[in-house]
Amino acid sequence: MWLPLILLTATAAPILANPLSSPLNKRAAIDDCLKSAGVPADAQGSSEWRTDVNPFNQRLPYTPVAIAVPTTIEHIQGAVSCATKLGIKVTPKSGGHSYASFGLGGENGHLVVELDRMSKVTLDKTTNIADVQSGARLGHVATELYKQGKRAFSHGTCPGVGVGGHSLHGGFGFSSHTYGLAVDWIAAATVVLANSTVVTASPTENPDLFWALRGAGSNFGIVASFKFNTFAAPSQVTAFQINLPWNSASSIASGWEKLQDWLAAGNMPKEMNMRVFGSPSQTQLQGLYHGSSSALRTAVQPLLSTLGASLSNAQQYDWMGAFTYYTYGGTVDVTHPYNTVETFYSKSLVTTALPSAALNSVANYWINTAKRVSRDWFIIIDMHGGPKSAITSSTTNSANYTSSYAYRAPEYLFLYELYDRVMFGSYPSNGFSFLDGWVKSFTDNMKQEQWGMYINYADPTMKRAEAVGNYYRSSLSRLQKVKAQYDPNEVFYYPQSVEPAK
Repeated sequence: MWLPLILLTATAAPILANPLSSPLNKRAAIDDCLKSAGVPADAQGSSEWRTDVNPFNQRLPYTPVAIAVPTTIEHIQGAVSCATKLGIKVTPKSGGHSYASFGLGGENGHLVVELDRMSKVTLDKTTNIADVQSGARLGHVATELYKQGKRAFSHGTCPGVGVGGHSLHGGFGFSSHTYGLAVDWIAAATVVLANSTVVTASPTENPDLFWALRGAGSNFGIVASFKFNTFAAPSQVTAFQINLPWNSASSIASGWEKLQDWLAAGNMPKEMNMRVFGSPSQTQLQGLYHGSSSALRTAVQPLLSTLGASLSNAQQYDWMGAFTYYTYGGTVDVTHPYNTVETFYSKSLVTTALPSAALNSVANYWINTAKRVSRDWFIIIDMHGGPKSAITSSTTNSANYTSSYAYRAPEYLFLYELYDRVMFGSYPSNGFSFLDGWVKSFTDNMKQEQWGMYINYADPTMKRAEAVGNYYRSSLSRLQKVKAQYDPNEVFYYPQSVEPAK
């Protein structure tokens, strides 16, 4: 039985302590509210709870006050209503792959709305628009769209990643140079707002919210479902690898400069999608060409000559065969229950072409520091921009489909993921300086307008103001105004969420 704590002073009336200040009391209150509202929830300590609370990044575990597991939009509304009544922050979790564990709130004490029981994918074969619930994972989405009508939209390669967070913040993959980002294929979204009402966001309904969702969608509500435009899945797609002779600082700097000049000049065919993958053991160009293997060999030859490199592999597939190829033997069509974990630290960048000082600094760091780190690290350098990139095309950025994704200028050539993991035990406390230093070797040699960061590879070591500035750049001011309109009390808060305009 709870007894109020009474604080007495000589001049003040008795002050009653807040009965919800205790985590146990908050837990009991939210559990009671969810039960009364008919919202399904994980029982504390159950196997379902343990699965849903287990973070992808084992370095960052957090404990929610409760985990709602809705199967309908009404359940989501009820969960948000209960949390706002009790002053509890709300966090939607689609696939749970946030590198910063933001799907668990990024801190203790949130109501997590676990969406992966809502994973239905339905293709309208007349309009070719897909209705996709936000708890669906990318492998399931790709499988269903292909099975129902041999359709697709552009997204990443990891089958277990949730479509919600991935697409709402960009969604880069091996179709992005050809077809743009996942966010570019969102035609509309059904959203539960902080006041628990439901609205549609589209170019014609709540267009300000639609703009904000498409690039910074975790800040404004819970997307229950999407409508995605789709394209006809190519019948021939070729996976390929090119070995790069980048075995010294000078060869890295020289080869990288040639690569960025080639990309900036518009020499990368629209059908080509590609990244540099660097690890302790190898450096390759890896990608998908939307066409036959013979067409790839013709298209890639000028680049091979420029780089002094060789094509080590080219395998032709149908659409789903190519998707499966880059899952590296993993299961493609995954839904609930699904849980995979790693222990790691990661950082991101988006940059223009690197000035010579940056090229030399980054290349020296790669050889003299990264190559001496014995952990399982990698760097991915995606070919993001350039004149032929669909991400930066005028069609992608038409009046109806502008978005808050900040890196639309063709000059933003590269998107980076820097990732350092341990296979056993804890991540070392002295490990953070490795990737911090590598990123610093870029940014110390570039102007601020030449680089930014990508929230789908969130770095929780940044303070809030620094993080949102780096993620959203020129979009931030408008995002803050939209936040003030739709979530002024920050119901949908996490440590790097957008603050409402004052």
